[in-house]
Amino acid sequence: MGSYVPNTAEERQAMLNEIGFQTIDELFAHIPSDVKIKEGLRIPEGMSELEVRRKIGKIAGKNRVFETIFRGAGAYRHYIPSIVKSVIAKEDLLTAYTPYQAEISQGILQSIFEYQTMICDLTGMDASNASVYDGASAAAESIVMCRDRKRRKAFISAAAAPYVLAAVKTYCFGNEMELEIIPEKDGLTDLEYLKAHIDKETACVYVQHPNYYGNLEDARAIGEAVHEAGAKFIMGVNPISLGILKTPREYGADVAVGEGQPLGLSLGFGGPYLGFMACVGSMTRKLPGRIVGQTTDHNGKTGYVLTLQAREQHIRREKASSNICSNQALCALAVGVYLAAMGNEGLRNAAIQCTSKAHYLAEQLEKIGFTVENKGEFFHEFVTVHDRSAESVLKALEEQGILGGYPLDDRRILWCCTEMNTKEEMDQVVRILKEV
Repeated sequence: MGSYVPNTAEERQAMLNEIGFQTIDELFAHIPSDVKIKEGLRIPEGMSELEVRRKIGKIAGKNRVFETIFRGAGAYRHYIPSIVKSVIAKEDLLTAYTPYQAEISQGILQSIFEYQTMICDLTGMDASNASVYDGASAAAESIVMCRDRKRRKAFISAAAAPYVLAAVKTYCFGNEMELEIIPEKDGLTDLEYLKAHIDKETACVYVQHPNYYGNLEDARAIGEAVHEAGAKFIMGVNPISLGILKTPREYGADVAVGEGQPLGLSLGFGGPYLGFMACVGSMTRKLPGRIVGQTTDHNGKTGYVLTLQAREQHIRREKASSNICSNQALCALAVGVYLAAMGNEGLRNAAIQCTSKAHYLAEQLEKIGFTVENKGEFFHEFVTVHDRSAESVLKALEEQGILGGYPLDDRRILWCCTEMNTKEEMDQVVRILKEV
């Protein structure tokens, strides 16, 4: 088998000698022995195409695909209009490389520009980037973009999604930022704690609305407290909820971020997804990654370019505000097609169905002995607690081909409804659990 390394053995030895080593092992002597692969990768012998298809088919056959789903927790099953996959499957879009050369990438650049425009419309913000890897990355990047020399402390709500918390902790560690977690109180961000602890060294505060438990935060009051301290207010939002809720801008947010998966992307076993980021005009130059701008050429015709930052804008890592210099262009295109196909009314209708169905299921579960923890308003997710174990409840549903909510602990379950769930499906869940 050929090597992926183009240099010959003699050339590699010459390079080793030049830097003062005799062997590869000497070069990597600083790496602990217990993490090194001792006996090679043990890659099996190659197979024919037919053999590979058979093997992959057997592996795929182990998957269990649920047609009825009441689980969210960050990835949601929504209706995707057929035109979305039809458009993004076109070869000139599906295989396109990053649009460095604007003169031959006008189609891709325009699609990204339209995506950015729609994200700005959705969030009420002035500027959007061309997307980042996922919602957690967007949240972490938004916190880093708010730091300055005098303010290197950030707050994040404990009611944010766990994977967002994990990403933010990692980014803050790498950027030498102090991170403090605001406790949750009755499923909401503890506003009084924030008011008591925010100070002049605070760069920003991140709050998720709706939060991980589906609850709607008092975003306006939180934003006012943040701005009184001179810090930036970051809101993580579910984009579908913006069909009926106020925009982050209306709540006073300086930066709006979130996971774009609900906007036309399949669950896909966890990806690929995209993170959207938008901000007020004064923070545009701090947005990480790429931004597509609209301009005119020397003939007065409309054209599109990558703007504000050079191609290798983050090559000097020690001076970079971010090391993300890529974007999820194909996923962003899917989001743009989805929003164009749904329109304002379509998005609003989907949001209304999500919240009304979640409230209906919550009411029906309460009638059979479940306690709904959500005391205030919630969007399309809610938490229940019951004397029976979460495992036994979910197992009873799985036996009937239904994927229930996400178990938070031994007794608590996070349920989710979208427009895909029917009244018959919800009544079936209640009937099964009542019998159990």
